Amino acid sequence: MDVNGAVAEGFEPVREAFVRNFEARGERGAAVAVYRDGRKVVDLWGGTKDVDGTALWQRETAQIVRSATKGVAAAVLLMLAERGELDLDAPVGHLWPEYKAQGKEHTTVRHVLAHRAGVPVLDRALTPAEAADPDLAATALARQTPVWEPGTDHGYHAQTYSWLTGELVRRATGRSIGEWIATEIAGPLGLDLWVGLPEAEAHRVGRVGRIEAPAREGALRTRPKRAVADAYADPESLTRRAFAAITPQPDENDPAYRAAVLPASNGIATADALARFYAALTGEVDGVRLFSPTTVELARREASAGPDRVLVVPTRFGLGYMLHGSASPLLAPGSFGHPGRGGALGFADPESGIAFGYVTNGFHKSVTADPRAQALVRAVRTSLA
Repeated sequence: MDVNGAVAEGFEPVREAFVRNFEARGERGAAVAVYRDGRKVVDLWGGTKDVDGTALWQRETAQIVRSATKGVAAAVLLMLAERGELDLDAPVGHLWPEYKAQGKEHTTVRHVLAHRAGVPVLDRALTPAEAADPDLAATALARQTPVWEPGTDHGYHAQTYSWLTGELVRRATGRSIGEWIATEIAGPLGLDLWVGLPEAEAHRVGRVGRIEAPAREGALRTRPKRAVADAYADPESLTRRAFAAITPQPDENDPAYRAAVLPASNGIATADALARFYAALTGEVDGVRLFSPTTVELARREASAGPDRVLVVPTRFGLGYMLHGSASPLLAPGSFGHPGRGGALGFADPESGIAFGYVTNGFHKSVTADPRAQALVRAVRTSLA
């Protein structure tokens, strides 16, 4: 396997782990980037651009990152709050009056960010075309009855997070969340990151698909607990219904899906863009900083913890970000970020100054702790020791 790019002195274990992912963990094409104190120390890529192709991955190759997009969406709401344009403790219905229906009048923006809004499912799933229509999707969500009293419990809003965050931003700013990200985050930082892929950039994006991890990676160790397996098998469970809020499952290689603005699931980015984004949350990158220290603490202060009503396993969330824990191990206890189901991962660790981004074109069955990403995180930890 030819791996391209470079690592700074001391970060050689990351390169070794990246190569090992291709040799032993079924990697087809991927990239990883790491920043430390605003300076890039790891920039690696290898394999093929398409999961089912032969063209080589290039430095500028981007991939869909699934739920790793949620961390970017959360930044928009927190930045708006920092600017005084959004009140985290105000009811959602103050901005979005239609949302008050069906017992949701006390749902706050904070509840949305912490996955406590109680609407991880829709009684009638949306088709991919309907999901891409912000007016239709917002109407469906406003009419939805919560499955628990908002604010009293938490459960992962796998798909509905798109329309919750997207509509809040649209009501607060008059702009789509994709446009806001492009002008206020990606533009100033020079990020190759889009929520709503422009047609002019489509040639850079690889085809993604499902891959199986090699059996020798330890099937017994990674086999899900019975309760988790049952939840994913039961079509009536909150787990299945949450992930099936868009049905049929979208074709992630469809240009129409990639052009849609779905900040829960269809962001497209390079590994460098993910890492650079997180670096700018916690520090300055080429003169740009996105979060104040106070907002960093909001992002990573525990707002939800314990058994997740959707994912079944115990999860921990700050405001919009997964926190370090058994379900989603990050670098250290103070880290915050977001994985993408089956592969991608982005996070920041303020104490060490590390910001991390990993993207791939091959998705495993894993939801929050992909073995390839975890191998790279362990290598970063080794490099800092």
